Amino acid sequence: MTEEEWIGHRPAIFGAAYRLLGSVGDAEDVVQDVWLRAAATDLSEVEDLRAWLVTVAARRCYDILRSARVRRETYAGPWLPEPLLTGPDASAPVLVDESVSTAMLLVMERLTPPERVAFVLHDVFDVPFAQIANVLGVTPAASRQLASRARRRVAATKERPRASRREHERVLAAFRSAYEAGDIKGLVELLHPDAVYVTDGGGKVFAARKIITGGERIAMVLARVARHRGLVPLAPYEVGGELALVVCRDKRITLVDTFDIAPDGRILAIRRVLNPDKLAHLTPAR
Repeated sequence: MTEEEWIGHRPAIFGAAYRLLGSVGDAEDVVQDVWLRAAATDLSEVEDLRAWLVTVAARRCYDILRSARVRRETYAGPWLPEPLLTGPDASAPVLVDESVSTAMLLVMERLTPPERVAFVLHDVFDVPFAQIANVLGVTPAASRQLASRARRRVAATKERPRASRREHERVLAAFRSAYEAGDIKGLVELLHPDAVYVTDGGGKVFAARKIITGGERIAMVLARVARHRGLVPLAPYEVGGELALVVCRDKRITLVDTFDIAPDGRILAIRRVLNPDKLAHLTPAR
């Protein structure tokens, strides 16, 4: 494999690992493992190099996923995937579609490891079921069933009505203004009455250990948090292919908010990552 071929396929390898693990650091480790495996293997007979590389990545991810369940169960508070900067703010290219959004990664987190591997390999990367079966140690028919089961669960999220990108941008601009002004009434008007607010501090920084529900309650919590932390302006960035808001301090990103927004413009969910371990790889581009 030439260096040019590796550079061309690297985004797909990282993209597969990130979708499977929800961790940028773990995905980068998998990319390195794949590089070492590829460098030590004669690939002259491989017909589809991209599929081979992605399959090797998935096999390593599958091992990690099976051991990750214990770590998730002992995690301090709600777990959210590591934010991934995409678009013009990204430091490196990555294969992007809706399957790297925070909402989609959370859906895949609820799948079993075999379902997740089968879905990502087949539906995102078009890997044949025979190859997927080799990764999972099952028959091709079983791998097909795993992907089908995962597809049904993922479809429920993908088919949920969502705001257009223009409406998403409008709502986030209004949210920034209300948040930075401490306008509780304005925040309440933007939030759905049954909205949820999820914070991931990982036990490293102060964050709610339980999910907060209800638009009015969330608005009051946001205003109180902003006052307590000393208000720092939110900046728009693209995270996981969608517009998000971040806080930049001392040339570091210290907070990332992603949103679910209904077609009527009301915010259904705010997911805030504060865990510094999950933000360490992010570098502000501005």
